[in-house]
Amino acid sequence: MKTTKRLGLALACLPLALLAACSTQMRPARTLADNEIQRVMRREGVQGLAFATIAGGKVDKVRVFGQRNAALGQPLAPDTIMYGASLSKTAFAYMVLQLADEGKIDLDAPLPRLLPRPLPFYRERQFDYADLADEPRWKSITPRMLLMHSAGFANFRWLEADERLRIHFEPGTRYAYSGEGYLLLQMVLEAGLGLDVGYEMQRRVFDRFGMTRTSMRWRPEFSENAAEGYAFDGVVHPHERRYRVRAAGSMDTTIADQAKLWAGIMRGEGLSPDSRAALVKGWLPITSKHQFPTLEGGSAVAWPQGLAAGLGVVSFTDRSGPAWFKGGHDEWTANMALCLEQGQRCVVFLSNDVRAGQLYPELARLALGETDMPWSWEYSDYAQP
Repeated sequence: MKTTKRLGLALACLPLALLAACSTQMRPARTLADNEIQRVMRREGVQGLAFATIAGGKVDKVRVFGQRNAALGQPLAPDTIMYGASLSKTAFAYMVLQLADEGKIDLDAPLPRLLPRPLPFYRERQFDYADLADEPRWKSITPRMLLMHSAGFANFRWLEADERLRIHFEPGTRYAYSGEGYLLLQMVLEAGLGLDVGYEMQRRVFDRFGMTRTSMRWRPEFSENAAEGYAFDGVVHPHERRYRVRAAGSMDTTIADQAKLWAGIMRGEGLSPDSRAALVKGWLPITSKHQFPTLEGGSAVAWPQGLAAGLGVVSFTDRSGPAWFKGGHDEWTANMALCLEQGQRCVVFLSNDVRAGQLYPELARLALGETDMPWSWEYSDYAQP
């Protein structure tokens, strides 16, 4: 299903919305006790919140609070279908690294070596690259650049004034978050290798980790227990049924399944040691003040944590050692996975209410202890200590 322009704008402008929503003074949670979680959810008007903790590379706890449908009083459950949003990108990257391990794709091969036709010749729905006919820089783009958001694209082409795809800088030279890049890599796998990306992700990732209620496309049985979404103003949005696989963000999932996914990623199950290391290695320094707007200019920021692009995650140096994270948001969704290599520990949040993102810095601290997570990069309203 084609992502709407409204959704694309929401992804790009989310930090501004967070800024408005967080204008009131924050009163942090004191513990991870159920009553404390419920208290801060009520304070921010959050309808549903699910989170999991991982320790030693294994699922520790899975907890759910609130409702999947407030109007009907239907509670959120560990097996409730929730929108994975951009957490899809990490699952997709994990699958791509398996292909690299098997020699099926070279992460550093330029696109002309991976496609049977020049990129601008592809003009199918969802994968239309005719706009690049007079742009030779596409020839230098590699899968590694696409995975680490450095191909030079906007987040999505419909965020451009004329809604046309363009390359804004020399590929590989800087970080600029781009769902377009992940869609392009999906097309490379499908057109260049003849793969069905949805099938490959199902068997290589979701089935591997026992994620029985996760898919890159909508399944009819999901309708019996799917979470509605809630915007900043509390307006409800029916759970969108995505029938088209989109590597940038079509995954439906549950908190129980996401706990298995991130525990498996932490262990590196299904990857060679080199590929597991490559996933979280800081390949390209990130010098933007915030994640969005994607092509934000201005002075470069020297992050003391060494913020850098991994292959499907963002890496940084925590006081405990190497660490990495990935967020996933839209107008009605707030997801976050934060992992520390020391102790193989993670906290994973899913919410069907975008307001839940306001709670994550404090809840993550209670779950993992003090960290150097760059929250102000992920959420521009957050005042980094």
